[in-house]
Amino acid sequence: MTLSARGGHATSTNVRQAGSHVYSSLEEGSIRQQRDEMLEHYRRRKWWVYKFLSPPLPLIPNPEEQPLPPCEGAKLFLGGAAGTVPAGFLNVDFEYVPGVDVVADVQALPFRSSSIAAIECDAVLEHVVDPQLAVREMWRVLRPGGYLHVVVPFCQAFHGYPSDYQRWTVEGLKQLLREFKVLSVGIRTGPTATVLGIFTDYAKLIMPRPLRKPVYVLLGWVVWPARYLDRWLNRKPEAHTLANSVYILAQKP
Repeated sequence: MTLSARGGHATSTNVRQAGSHVYSSLEEGSIRQQRDEMLEHYRRRKWWVYKFLSPPLPLIPNPEEQPLPPCEGAKLFLGGAAGTVPAGFLNVDFEYVPGVDVVADVQALPFRSSSIAAIECDAVLEHVVDPQLAVREMWRVLRPGGYLHVVVPFCQAFHGYPSDYQRWTVEGLKQLLREFKVLSVGIRTGPTATVLGIFTDYAKLIMPRPLRKPVYVLLGWVVWPARYLDRWLNRKPEAHTLANSVYILAQKP
């Protein structure tokens, strides 16, 4: 498939048609509204006031997590949107915002079979209607020996970007990627991240609507230092039973 543009924004007629077919329900009613809210959220994250007031995240990545190894060839970062994408990766998202290179649906990737060296799929599959179809697409475009790094939530509150469909345990994630060779699997963010996230979301939920965001921000500043407890908790064998998110590093045979 030939992309119509290179660099800042690439798309194609076929990509648009594939995305519209798979995500037909996203164009209707409340899901469309959630999609618009997601894009507005991306825009707000660029404001200096937002950056100044936002507390540190109530989580820290597990230093034992195994990332994608260095490799030569085309590499994809799925769902990067307006975030920071590593150098050498194409940023693929289903909506265009500045920084997205290719607009496409992960369930219908516009790349040739066996043409990709590595894929980073971080916090994407929970937002996909059919994650097994997305995994099959990633398998298809990866070359033999290609690497796949996936991060998914386990104990997290609903977060609609634009909607939210599922969660995975470590064993569930291994089952989802059962055709791949598993190189490493474990916790991305641990039990303390789960507790802090649920606590701040719960506090926001019970507050009157005008107070929800101020209370959420205030509590975020109060509780974030507790996140370092996960440096200790993540070493416990049973920590995965309350993990906030889990990862897998896999390879296509």
